[in-house]
Amino acid sequence: MFAKAFRVKSNTAVKGSDRRKLRADAAVAFPAFGPEQLLELVPGKDELNIVKLYAHKGDAVTVYVSGGNPVLFELKGTLYPTVYTLWSYPSLLPAFTTWPPVLEKLVGGADLMLPGLTVPPGGLPQVQQGDLCAITLVGNRAPVAIGVATMSTVEMLASGLKGRGFTVLHTYLDHLCPEGQQLDIKKSSYKKLSKFLHHMMKEQIVQVKELSKGVESIVAVDWKHPSITSFVVPEPSPTAQSVHEDTKEKPYHPPEIESLYCIPASMTSLFQAAGHKKGSTLSGSEVRAIIIDYAKKNNLVDADNKNLVKMDPILCDCILEKAEQNTILKLPWDKLIERCLQRLKPAYQVTFYGQEPIVKKGKICPIDITLAQRACNKKVTLVRNLEVFGLDPYSVAAILQQRGQASATITPVPGVKDAIQVQIQGNQINHLSRLLLEEYNIPRKYIQGLEKAPKAGKKK
Repeated sequence: MFAKAFRVKSNTAVKGSDRRKLRADAAVAFPAFGPEQLLELVPGKDELNIVKLYAHKGDAVTVYVSGGNPVLFELKGTLYPTVYTLWSYPSLLPAFTTWPPVLEKLVGGADLMLPGLTVPPGGLPQVQQGDLCAITLVGNRAPVAIGVATMSTVEMLASGLKGRGFTVLHTYLDHLCPEGQQLDIKKSSYKKLSKFLHHMMKEQIVQVKELSKGVESIVAVDWKHPSITSFVVPEPSPTAQSVHEDTKEKPYHPPEIESLYCIPASMTSLFQAAGHKKGSTLSGSEVRAIIIDYAKKNNLVDADNKNLVKMDPILCDCILEKAEQNTILKLPWDKLIERCLQRLKPAYQVTFYGQEPIVKKGKICPIDITLAQRACNKKVTLVRNLEVFGLDPYSVAAILQQRGQASATITPVPGVKDAIQVQIQGNQINHLSRLLLEEYNIPRKYIQGLEKAPKAGKKK
């Protein structure tokens, strides 16, 4: 909405009667607000302006500015809070969390995609399609954007957290949030811009030229002028400070992970009698039960040797290679099921604590630990895919920094879009091993690279 510059139509002070109406509208839009909060949001006497503007796509937007900061904006009859308002009232809207590198894309006008969400131990907030939501960053409760949910929480989880999750309306650092305060010449002693510029020229702070009739342009600024070098930026208001969680961090629970199998097109004929189709996912035990039931119902168990299963046309097409179809007439049960599992596509189900299971196709990405050489032959430890297991890379980096007494940073993963990794100075795999295996209780099979830990007696 405000990713690009907008055009201001008017900027006027809000009168008393209009303030009361705005306060009433805010009470309807945000039922959680009490009388005191509404009075803080829409003050009775303090400066409050109404700015009417046209967004870059032509939408007519009304913005309410209090104390120099936009606090509310109205679009098509609906009232929305700005991030400045949410900093003061961070619990006003259900909040979804994403990774810090995503903010730059949101500021640029992108919507928030579901793969960018992090699932906290307590689960995702329950929302319906069309609900207004806040967007926060990992490690900070202060909202950085607001958006409208494109689907319900149930639908998000059912999709495997894929697709577009939120239509973003406004973000921190977009054109609705200029970093500095605007100077209203009319409220200054100069009253007119021409008088202000003339005074600045007289003080030799700027040089102004009339490029065309009635159009003056600042062509030079003396940045070393005492009036500029002595200027001190005022401290930001408390509402502009980050709002941190006032409750203790919830304990981490490792997700439950179950390997599944996805039916490809080449195997549908074997499973359709059991009510499954292409793309259906099954557990290993379900696959075994279906194969056994299929063989028994079609009288394929060898009468002379119950350990063998005769190959019918469907089993031949699904299980055997073309060169084998005329040579292999029977298979032992274990070989039959083994071949079947090998031809199914991998999938998995991940269940975070207190959440509905999420099914994803492919193999789960393990936590990947590697060592790399940096300048002066120094080693660093790199850790990727922590987010897959619901772990916050920033929290892990902070813990490792303290335990290893080494610098730790978060860096982008080269060549992988929107992916980040933890980088710690030195070989910190022993600390990682204790943290992941003993404290977070993540199974060893989901961690690769632990064998690169320094041997006893060797320098890290």
